[in-house]
Amino acid sequence: MPVLLVIAHGSRDPRHAATVHALVRHVRSLRPGLRVETGFLDFNIPSVQGVLESLAAEGVRDVVALPLLLTRAFHAKADIPAVLREAPPQLRIRQTEVLGPSPLLLSALERRLYEAGLTPADKSSTGVVLASAGSTDPEAIAVIAEIAREWRHTGWCAVRPAFASASLPRTEDAVRELRALGCERVAVAPYVLAPGFLPDRIARGAAEADVLADVLGPAPEVARLLLERYDAARVPVLAAVGA
Repeated sequence: MPVLLVIAHGSRDPRHAATVHALVRHVRSLRPGLRVETGFLDFNIPSVQGVLESLAAEGVRDVVALPLLLTRAFHAKADIPAVLREAPPQLRIRQTEVLGPSPLLLSALERRLYEAGLTPADKSSTGVVLASAGSTDPEAIAVIAEIAREWRHTGWCAVRPAFASASLPRTEDAVRELRALGCERVAVAPYVLAPGFLPDRIARGAAEADVLADVLGPAPEVARLLLERYDAARVPVLAAVGA
């Protein structure tokens, strides 16, 4: 099987790398025969380039590169393809789609809200802030707004998108909007994978909310989604090898 290379952004916050590694361990546990490596774009080691060079030196030929990203913004469109183009020429690399949107992510978001104290019976009286990191990419912003609209139809009182940077509204503004709508309680669901600077800003913006969920992290649904993206990408790789 092609090696799965999980590509994370990286952060100066040690919680970020720890969460990424926990997620990768969960993926390995779901498919023990699959080799899964982790590379970081910045701040943490090993770097993506370093992992690719090591794999090539071992004689690996086929790699599926999976951006650990929830939306298709600058890193997925520019940074990661640029790094992969610098890989050793003997490697055959296919980049997967980013993780979102996906029904599995909505399931993971609800899991985190229930772990924070809500129950399915609370849905109709609870407004939810879908709080993402934010982006200057209009495509990424539109995806977050669409996810919020879709999630509303699963029974929540209301769902509003919010952004920790680059775009508006901020988390605290969305919390106040849901209060004004008359929702009995307000919950904040961080649509982020790992702790760090922007997730901490989301948490501060949730000060007036009743419930703050944890980041998605190594949720079982996220681990399953990584394998779904891998499987969808590896079939063309194997077809090319057979040709």
